[in-house]
Amino acid sequence: MFRKMRRFKQQLSDGECLDILREEGYGILSVTGDGGYPYGVPMNFVYDEDDGRIYFHCAPEGHKIDSLIRDCRASFCVCDKGVRRDGDWARYVKSVIIFGRITFVDDDVKKIEKLRSLGMKYYPNAGDVEAEIKKDAARAQMLEMQIEHMTGKLVHEK
Repeated sequence: MFRKMRRFKQQLSDGECLDILREEGYGILSVTGDGGYPYGVPMNFVYDEDDGRIYFHCAPEGHKIDSLIRDCRASFCVCDKGVRRDGDWARYVKSVIIFGRITFVDDDVKKIEKLRSLGMKYYPNAGDVEAEIKKDAARAQMLEMQIEHMTGKLVHEK
């Protein structure tokens, strides 16, 4: 069902892909938007190593939510910051593309647990995370992406 990478010599291992998911802060979540047009939106996220899923938080309504209600299939792309090697002007960039299905996290205990995990990735300390959860958790929607297919690639951008 999913295509093999055409440029397979540039393919990253699953371990390298997971490293990118652990380390990077943002990616583009793409869904089938209004009128069948692709809709891509930058999202922060957390990869949960225990269940192998990706979690996002967002508002409980909007274009993305409406799109996911119609069609739960999505793709998610994350790139690292890239590096320049000595004497080269172009960066070497690693990217990961994931295909999967997104479900809404409706269980309040799980929602708080995943919000906490997400917060710990971005906030400087646990106290700040707990304060944000107390303030905004009731208004947040957590999304869970089950990974069905994942590939990564190293590209020299020249």
